[in-house]
Amino acid sequence: MKAPRVTLDQWRTLQAVVDQGGFAQAAEILHRSQSSVSYTVARMQDQLGVPLLRIDGRKAVLTEAGDVLLRRSRQLVKQASQLEDLAHHMEQGWEAEVRLVVDAAYPNAKLVRALTAFMPQSRGCRVRLREEVLSGVEEILKEGTADLAICGFNIQGYLGAELGSVEFIAVAHPDHPLHRLGRQLTFQDLESQMQVVIRDSGRLQPRDVGWLGAEQRWTVGSLATAAAFVSSGLGFAWLPRHVIARELNDGQLKPLPLDQGGNRNPTFFLYSDKEKPLGPATQILVELIQKFDAAPLNAEFASPPSPV
Repeated sequence: MKAPRVTLDQWRTLQAVVDQGGFAQAAEILHRSQSSVSYTVARMQDQLGVPLLRIDGRKAVLTEAGDVLLRRSRQLVKQASQLEDLAHHMEQGWEAEVRLVVDAAYPNAKLVRALTAFMPQSRGCRVRLREEVLSGVEEILKEGTADLAICGFNIQGYLGAELGSVEFIAVAHPDHPLHRLGRQLTFQDLESQMQVVIRDSGRLQPRDVGWLGAEQRWTVGSLATAAAFVSSGLGFAWLPRHVIARELNDGQLKPLPLDQGGNRNPTFFLYSDKEKPLGPATQILVELIQKFDAAPLNAEFASPPSPV
């Protein structure tokens, strides 16, 4: 890759000349002599091989080529400044990246709010978000490849901060045979029907969570797939209310009238990597996750928009 012939300082000098309206004004802002500023711009034009400025009376005016190059250079200088700021923050202990693993059943809307609030405070710190199911979250945390984890059960050996609960509802399509029974249901009624369950993404010790007594069972890889299957009449499932809010409102899904166990409300917990202390950016993100977890989830954020 060929090294650039023009330096960032030269681009900054050109920007000052244009923004201030002349070489003398730019020299004053840059605390340099006017001759130094004039030489810098002249040298740039020689190096690039195109005229950047023309003198109109006493004012320096951009040429057409200069206008194009100047606009591109502003982004370049801005990115370089951000890079220097990031290096400074890292020197002070600020993280370059926070790795967050989340159980797929946790409400996305709450995460979006927390991450949106984190962005202006991040100082360039990136967030690497990963979704897992059940023990997959635990494995990622214990492997040391996550700084924070949101999980729907207690992880042994870790002290988690309690978040809110997520409501799971037993549902099926309104025309499903279970609904056509027209009465309160028992678990015995479910045994002969197809149950749709979400595959645990963990490899080492996958968990079976909830009632799994149906003789027929389809295992799928995501909550969205499970919701699509059940909405089409293919079995029943326990699904998070926030995931299926639209299907419930539209009548595509209907809660099963179970005499017990129709609703479950597992508590979620926020964990951190116990092998290293929280950095300042991670601590800010922890506080924001806890703040927006406690806030009510408005109906318009309860589920993702339907595809067009």
